[in-house]
Amino acid sequence: MNINLVFEFLKAFLGAFYDKGLGSIFWGFLHIFYNDGYSDAFKNYTQYFGAGEWAVAIIFIILIVAVIVSIIVLIALGLRKLAKLGKAKVLPQDLVEECANLKKQIIKMSAEKDRILSMRVSDIGKYEGEEAPEGEEGKEKSPSGESRFYKLTEIDKIYENYVPPVYDDEITLPQFCDKFRNFACSRMKLFYQPRIIRLFVASLSTSRLLILQGISGTGKTSLPHAMGIFLNNPATIASVQPSWRDRTELFGYFNEFTKRFNETEVLKKMYEATWNDQIYLTVLDEMNIARVEYYFAEMLSILEMPSRDEWIVDLVPSGWPNDPKHIEKGRFQLPQNMWFIGTANNDDSTFAISDKVYDRAMPININSKGIAFEAPWEDNLFISYKHLEAEFKKSQELYKVSQDNLDKINQLDDYVIEHFRLAFGNRIVKQLKEFVPSYVGCGGNELDGLDYVLCNKIFRKFESLNLSYIRDEIDGLVLYLSELFGEENMQESKEYINRLKKLF
Repeated sequence: MNINLVFEFLKAFLGAFYDKGLGSIFWGFLHIFYNDGYSDAFKNYTQYFGAGEWAVAIIFIILIVAVIVSIIVLIALGLRKLAKLGKAKVLPQDLVEECANLKKQIIKMSAEKDRILSMRVSDIGKYEGEEAPEGEEGKEKSPSGESRFYKLTEIDKIYENYVPPVYDDEITLPQFCDKFRNFACSRMKLFYQPRIIRLFVASLSTSRLLILQGISGTGKTSLPHAMGIFLNNPATIASVQPSWRDRTELFGYFNEFTKRFNETEVLKKMYEATWNDQIYLTVLDEMNIARVEYYFAEMLSILEMPSRDEWIVDLVPSGWPNDPKHIEKGRFQLPQNMWFIGTANNDDSTFAISDKVYDRAMPININSKGIAFEAPWEDNLFISYKHLEAEFKKSQELYKVSQDNLDKINQLDDYVIEHFRLAFGNRIVKQLKEFVPSYVGCGGNELDGLDYVLCNKIFRKFESLNLSYIRDEIDGLVLYLSELFGEENMQESKEYINRLKKLF
């Protein structure tokens, strides 16, 4: 009997679609909610129902109602989804605002991380019941009694009985350039043009940050690497990561829970450099895969200080009794014998290097592979940074930029201000007066040195201008350069300016 009841209900439920015909599905669907078949089924069978039959009938009715409610809910959800799709037109401005909000959140998180790393819990790290040594009240100690700077303390031990090597401090700048070029060729099969070597060495006299840029595979990283081997002090290669955002990537950070400072290899080499007079090179490989002005910002400011006594970094808030010897009260003075060499590729995977960085650095373009040549076997050298700087100063005295060329530079400055709204600036003039004599001291000539500075420090800024509005002025600038310095000179600057013009 119950089976027959089920059959009658299903017949009434599905019959609405069948009776109305497949072409009238909509009306059949409406017929589901109002159907005499339901009541007829009950009239025919309820007179025979007992308690069990009534229970089964009620359950079946609940299931039918649940199916109908489910259909209604699904229809409502579908209509709602269609309405949302109709309204969901994402505008570019919405994406820009969303990116801006995400950037603000990242900055806040970064600031919070810095705050956590720098906060000081004065009571952690002390032994309970231990009396502080006289004069050391209020100072923290490592829980294990070891130095919180493990790598730096090990360097103290290594250099405790250090005997410096015999430096080859009779070498001149031209000899230094020639020997290194022959060394790279004969020992490492690296072929560099003499001009690239002179630019690299002369740039060391001007800034502590050099940028080697150009197409991939031209030996940008190999150049400082080979120089380190040539000087018997291999360069430190720091591979920049896209996540680099602050100074902790260079120096490391203090862990408040372990009471240890997580030192980087860069910091370790910086500290080692304070123990001797060798030349140290640190390579920031692929430096613009992250924002240089983020992770290197503090270094840019510190290295800009006129007095080297001001080259100081605060590593930790306070000093501990067992800190390394060259860290006083948590402060570390940057070594004078370390240079940072950044390599940069300009493609879609990297960031553009800002003017703030370019103005303080010395960029060198390496866009062609060196041509192989025969060179005599050359040995490594030990050269102190003091001797190298003395050679730079000697060149700056012997080969000062001529007053005639300085006057021409001033005239060019006035021309560029009038036609392009750009100025040379005191920093660039200072770099010019330091770099050009050193370049001449390395075997180059004055006009080529001036050409390099103008092209890479001044005319490079034209890229930030709207060249479609100033392209007519570019031809006049090329003619003015020829008028000032001669048609056969300033070829690098002229080629660069004409190449910019062709882009628009």
